[in-house]
Amino acid sequence: MTAPHRPGPLAGVTVVALEQAVSAPLATRTLGDLGARVIKVENPRGGDFARHYDDVVEGMAAHFVWVNRGKESLALDLKDPRGLDALHRLLATADALVSNLAPGATERLGIGPAQLTARHPHLVAVEISGYGPGGPLSAKRAYDLLVQAESGAASITGWEGRPAKAGPPMADTSSGLYAAIAVLAGLYQRRTDGGGASAHVAMFDVMAELMGYTLHVTRHTGVEQQPQGLGSPAVVPYGAFPTSDGHTVVLGTTNDREWQRLARELLGRPDLADEPRYATGTGRVAHRAELHGAVADWCARTDLATIQEAADAAGIGNARYNTASEVLAHPHLTARNRWRDVGTPGGPVPALLPPIDAAGWDNRMDPVPALGEHTDAVLRELGLTDAEITALTGP
Repeated sequence: MTAPHRPGPLAGVTVVALEQAVSAPLATRTLGDLGARVIKVENPRGGDFARHYDDVVEGMAAHFVWVNRGKESLALDLKDPRGLDALHRLLATADALVSNLAPGATERLGIGPAQLTARHPHLVAVEISGYGPGGPLSAKRAYDLLVQAESGAASITGWEGRPAKAGPPMADTSSGLYAAIAVLAGLYQRRTDGGGASAHVAMFDVMAELMGYTLHVTRHTGVEQQPQGLGSPAVVPYGAFPTSDGHTVVLGTTNDREWQRLARELLGRPDLADEPRYATGTGRVAHRAELHGAVADWCARTDLATIQEAADAAGIGNARYNTASEVLAHPHLTARNRWRDVGTPGGPVPALLPPIDAAGWDNRMDPVPALGEHTDAVLRELGLTDAEITALTGP
């Protein structure tokens, strides 16, 4: 017997999205996964520009399919007074607005967070920008790569002399999740005082926060930490090592006890375990090359399965280095039934379940919308007549 559908904890909450690319769309998709109704307001002329990054997913862009499932698409021209009026009618009935338009765009339309909470006192309005208000960079456009560079994150990613951007769009995704947290906090506050909230999330501030450990090290030592590829500037040995059967294992230690177990039980090197130079984390970092060399030599003579079995038995963290193709077929995802089909205008596509796996509710996995797919239905909900809808949207 199929278990009954249990709506998520945000069922009954309506979130309006003025969004594009990744950060705000991920924020609102997260809220939608938890049960909120998400109405995505798009420009009738092309919509969210991420729709057009590529066409690899049944004719749709991979970025767009990833972060826009479960939403309703309402096509409105907000530069048309009638479109802006329809938006305000929608906001009068909504609980939250999340936006990440170009710098100053919401204020020019009269729908910045502070402006909105004055007109719609119940509304939780959260805006994501690149650099936040009040600083010399506030008016600059900001994309994930640019913010990773500006915040210093790229300087500790890659290899020494060859900085890199983190593969996943970390500035976008982290900012989106902070924005979702801000919406939840605003909704919770409203339960207490009945009022809305106005909040701002700057991608630069988010990445500066994620740089916290590195910033503390540099402030208090004057040392600019260098990137270590698939390693860490803070702990040694810890990295990626080729195995005898052509794989790559990632393993290492995070404290002195683990180092002792790795040296004695995996490497069979009590001489390394007893060496005073390697007794502390600071000492091991100072002798990175020789310790990584010892681990690399053992791994090069040992197959992946043997390494992982021995590491698990010794309580040493380890993983296999995988490519995207290998993750698609990963047995751990398959065993835990993490894939579901999601509808799109081009047909159903596999998508991962949301990371929050709660026993008390079901995650929504509703379709990805076509541009303007829900325009007429939403406008009718707002009380517009068919004639008014036609005048607003065209024949």
